[in-house]
Amino acid sequence: ERLERERREAEERDALDRISEEQREEINEAFQLFDLDKDNHIDYHELKVALKALGFELPKTELLQILQQHGVPASSLTGARSAVPPPAQPTFSGPSRLLLSHQAFVSIAAQRVLARDPREEIARAFELFDADGKGRIELQDLRRVARELGEGLQEEELAAMIEEFDVRGQGGITQEEFIGICLG
Repeated sequence: ERLERERREAEERDALDRISEEQREEINEAFQLFDLDKDNHIDYHELKVALKALGFELPKTELLQILQQHGVPASSLTGARSAVPPPAQPTFSGPSRLLLSHQAFVSIAAQRVLARDPREEIARAFELFDADGKGRIELQDLRRVARELGEGLQEEELAAMIEEFDVRGQGGITQEEFIGICLG
């Protein structure tokens, strides 16, 4: 068990060294956004939504396993969750009563970020452009995304982007073309 824990800790340190500053900021922002009581710890529900914000939808069993391996009992934190009165009846004190520290969350999220498949991530980004599921990004899609992001791109610039990468001449960029652009 000790060797397994040491191996896991080494993997976590390695992941922290390998993520980019941008990835680190994204992970920190997700934690801070969902650490609702700002105690530098998150519970099961906060963990679930923080990971979902990073693009990871984990099953309950996996979330509970993370808390069992890395969590600390809520009762061990002085003043932690004190706004919530203790229950009148004894309650289950398993993983759902465990909290995950900021440091543990960053380590766990970093490992998951590094394990992402870049093609899968790009395909997900493609879907944000192709909101109505046509199978290609057309001028109106680029226009909408540019407007949503507050980018002041001219119509000619947007049309030039489509024309540049529309290899098949279909008036839009297919998912494979988009993946090629992003990876190439």
